Amino acid sequence: METETHSVASGTLYLVGTPIGNLEDITFRALRVLKQADLIAAEDTRHTGKLLHHFQVSTPQISYHDHNTQQRIPQLVKKLQAGAVIALVTDAGTPGISDPGYELVCACVEADITVVPIPGPSAVITAITAAGLPCDRFVFEGFLPVKGKYRKARLKALKSEPRTAVFYESPHRLLKTLTDLEAVVGPDRQVVLARELTKRYEEFWRGTIEEAITHYQSVPSKGEFTLLLAPTSTPFSLSKAEITTELKSLLAQGQSRTEASRNLAQHSDLSKREIYQISLEIDIYSVLQDKSGSEDLPLD
Repeated sequence: METETHSVASGTLYLVGTPIGNLEDITFRALRVLKQADLIAAEDTRHTGKLLHHFQVSTPQISYHDHNTQQRIPQLVKKLQAGAVIALVTDAGTPGISDPGYELVCACVEADITVVPIPGPSAVITAITAAGLPCDRFVFEGFLPVKGKYRKARLKALKSEPRTAVFYESPHRLLKTLTDLEAVVGPDRQVVLARELTKRYEEFWRGTIEEAITHYQSVPSKGEFTLLLAPTSTPFSLSKAEITTELKSLLAQGQSRTEASRNLAQHSDLSKREIYQISLEIDIYSVLQDKSGSEDLPLD
């Protein structure tokens, strides 16, 4: 294991993981990079400012968030190309996970700019390791769409998901999401709801979806939740008609024909090649048009 300290490299974007609740989780390497960088691109400069003040980091900040990516990305890329050292941070956790950090990374990769990850806390990994659900294979869904066909498709996919599913949810939408999950996957699927991770009042609630609804109807839901859904335990095989429907859902989510075919082959008597041939019959343009619809649909 390497212990030698290195200086930051010019013209490099550093992705710096920051604490998700407990300041003691910051790493020596993260602090060194934050101090040595020329500029810190932060999701919320006021929030990050408190972190920097606590650790006596005086590096200047610039905002980088969902609402200014089109403006900021060219500016940051230009600075990097001129030799600047930029550290990208999110409000909590690792940049690029459910935030616009990946867009800047993609722009840097395209511009042949070096990108260096500085590992740190992540709510996804923190939650799944202590949840008590299978974590040898899992899928991270981020935030579910609020409404429309896309939300319906994502929820339906969870019904037959053979891996533990992890996603984020806000407190004011928690009960709606639990109710929607119950309608799609049934009341008896196990869930774990993690909140206040790494903080004094860290909580892991475990039970069925039905029990979770009852619990959170009487207990105020505070703070952001990491919701973990147990994998399906029921073996099944999709028919050709069902495969076509599932292919449309997966393609609408952005999966390629090859990726969608590989995933569905695990649950069908058809081979990946046969499913891929079915996918060629689907007009992706019309699928993407359907995806853009925003009307609420029943979950049945």
